[in-house]
Amino acid sequence: MRCSLRVREAASPAHTDAVTFSIGQYGLAAPVVLAPMAGVTNAPFRALCRRFAPGLVYVNEMVMATPVVHGNAKTHSMITFGDDEHPRSLQLYGSDPQIMGEAVHLLCDAGRVDHIDLNFGCPAAKVTRRGGGAAVPARPELLRAVLRSAISAAAPYGVPVTAKFRMGLFDDWLTHLRTGEVCAEEGVASVAMHARTVEQHYSGEARWEAIGELKEHLTDLGSTIPVLGNGDVWEAHDAVRMMEQTGCDGVVIGRGCLGRPWLFGDLIDALNGREVRPSRRLGEVLEVMVDHARMLVEHLGENHAMRDFRKHTGWYMSGYPVGPEVRRRFSMTATLGELEDIVADVLDAVGPDTSIVEGGERIKRGHTNGPTKVALPDGWLDGQTRDSLATDVAVPDDGHVLAMSGG
Repeated sequence: MRCSLRVREAASPAHTDAVTFSIGQYGLAAPVVLAPMAGVTNAPFRALCRRFAPGLVYVNEMVMATPVVHGNAKTHSMITFGDDEHPRSLQLYGSDPQIMGEAVHLLCDAGRVDHIDLNFGCPAAKVTRRGGGAAVPARPELLRAVLRSAISAAAPYGVPVTAKFRMGLFDDWLTHLRTGEVCAEEGVASVAMHARTVEQHYSGEARWEAIGELKEHLTDLGSTIPVLGNGDVWEAHDAVRMMEQTGCDGVVIGRGCLGRPWLFGDLIDALNGREVRPSRRLGEVLEVMVDHARMLVEHLGENHAMRDFRKHTGWYMSGYPVGPEVRRRFSMTATLGELEDIVADVLDAVGPDTSIVEGGERIKRGHTNGPTKVALPDGWLDGQTRDSLATDVAVPDDGHVLAMSGG
């Protein structure tokens, strides 16, 4: 069985009433994917996003293939989906073709997933230093071997495999076009590209023109593989603009939804030609924030959940004129009751109808670090060594790394 993520009647976003998307057997409400983010895209957050926009792809936190194979309890506890959650999407990281194939087989055979996404964009220095993560596309034949192993393992179960990557390591070592080619040749269901290099990390602006280059390149080769763009979609109209400017088939949303799970509902409206709601008033934002905290407490227990939730309070309050003292109190919240008390104080002080400041929707959330020095194996920057990487399939020694953030 050939698995595919496909666009049906791929209309121009300027005439979006015909834009539909599907992954495997699941028809989607719009070509929109939640990017996996460590410590964020757990089951409660994904359930909250589905409340505003059911019928999209919401990807679980990334997990490592090696601990999946070795039965690591913490890793397996992270692979959690709601009873009503479909497709159940999981992102895997791994640079060893054999281990990746075993991990995909275990997950599919146990009936735990409906969709596997492979991460080739992780910029973590401890991984790229060994030639793994975002450095894998610099060795296209190793990339091919990992993809082939995963797709072969998933195929008997009808589980589509997708891939996400960056533009390349730095500006004079771009790999996105060749990476897209390899993905298309190996039968990847769709590709998503974060339009930044590893060196750029999360700094500056995403270079959407590279998404357009990738789409045009694959189309010129006769490939119909869908290309999704990622980077700097902060508001719903950004997604429409990205698709119009680049010709990409859909969007992947990362930092733009932090503290704004309703963004996905706005995206469905925008991509289907409907009017998008105005920015939410403070009262509604606080109500959603408290709901999110309650769900996380139920999922993790109050102590762990409320420590974890502190970062979310900053994202929810981004752009709202609540003052530094309120932000400080939120950042030190230890219990759900304390959070509810602070919310009550804020509503008494400024009122539920307080609006976000002008431009507040575009305040960057999450990672903003970079540019950064790219850590690579010794000798990789030597011209002769660099040329030899085109056929190198040596497996990086990064299987010991059990947790890291995606790219």
